[in-house]
Amino acid sequence: MCPGAAPPSARTYRGRVTWLVRWDELPLARSSVDRSAHRRGEEGLLERLLAEDSSRVLLSHRGRVAVVRATGDAALDLRSPREPLVALALSTEGAERFFLGTDAEASYLALVLPEDAELPPGTDWANLREVGEHLDARDAGLATTTVALAAWHGTHRFCPRCGSATSPSFAGWQRSCPREGTELYPRTDPAVIMAVTDDEDRLLLGHARHWPERRFSTLAGFVEAGESAEQAVRREVLEEVSLPVGEVEYRGSQSWPFPASLMLAFRARVTATQIQVDGVELGEARWFDRPALQAAAQSGEVLLPGRASIARALVEDWFGGTLP
Repeated sequence: MCPGAAPPSARTYRGRVTWLVRWDELPLARSSVDRSAHRRGEEGLLERLLAEDSSRVLLSHRGRVAVVRATGDAALDLRSPREPLVALALSTEGAERFFLGTDAEASYLALVLPEDAELPPGTDWANLREVGEHLDARDAGLATTTVALAAWHGTHRFCPRCGSATSPSFAGWQRSCPREGTELYPRTDPAVIMAVTDDEDRLLLGHARHWPERRFSTLAGFVEAGESAEQAVRREVLEEVSLPVGEVEYRGSQSWPFPASLMLAFRARVTATQIQVDGVELGEARWFDRPALQAAAQSGEVLLPGRASIARALVEDWFGGTLP
């Protein structure tokens, strides 16, 4: 490497060498399983796969997935359909089954238990915020897809046109209305999330009024009808902290199935610095330089977003390394 050159894990941003965030490897954006969408319409697909010993089933309940945890690590608790625990779950009234895809080792299915189900014994349950960063690419993709699909099915049990009860179809990737023949497909709501900086390369973090005390994160908001993502960035920053945005740079994206968001990450550079919070969504917003944020995070004065979130990636991308 030439003297003064950036290391392979670094990049240059506005003349400053920084740590490189791998935007295609964010915790909940990773996956190694082929979704095999062409198979979803196969007659009897779920039943055939549940009859194969090599298939693997992921159990889910109330937005959580079955896991096996060790110190500082986690993996999905994937089971053969032949195991008694899976058989018990399959017999639960109201349980729904989804086809997740295949790889060289197995075909994968999700089994989502109804909210009031009696949970099978001997299972450890976790949500994606807890374990997302600890799962490998295969498990992260399977878990995120399962949680997203389960959330969508849970809120689309009736046809929006006529009110008739809908039923799962297409191996769990749609719901059908028996009266109108309408086919409903899983939806994703785009939301923007932005690392807001100024001419001094300070970072703006906000505290939402409903968050725990000392919790700070990047600004975010949903994309409205008829609006581009870049327009949403500018509108949200202006609405929440009364700051006009100039340059907008796209960074990456990640599913956030709580319940159905796709987080589109940006850097947004403002052309003014006088903050005025809206008092509705945000209760406080503050500028941080790097030493100040590091000190605040180390002391506990500021609690940063979890490592499974794209907000954490935005903060550490700006900071140039990991933060406590």
